[in-house]
Amino acid sequence: MADNKEKRDIGDALGLIETRGLVGMVEAADAMVKAANVVFVGWQKVDAGLVTAIIRGDVGSVKAATDAGAAAARRVGELVGVHVIPHPADDLEKIFPIR
Repeated sequence: MADNKEKRDIGDALGLIETRGLVGMVEAADAMVKAANVVFVGWQKVDAGLVTAIIRGDVGSVKAATDAGAAAARRVGELVGVHVIPHPADDLEKIFPIR
């Protein structure tokens, strides 16, 4: 039960922003944590210069944060994709670093 409570404390929603290159990802991550009450979980190198920033928080905060992060990444011409998962399956945490 403690795991579920801890998960709720950092938020149920998951936000992802993928960029080409580190500069866009850093810009996006900075904008996201400044725009809303979200937790920056980390980032992952994908392939071919693509990197993904991962955040957690409540659904509204994650949506606001990813909107701000996407705008910031676009300003440096690096945005590839944005996605919000309102309530990710618990099993995702076993596979991906989303905690």
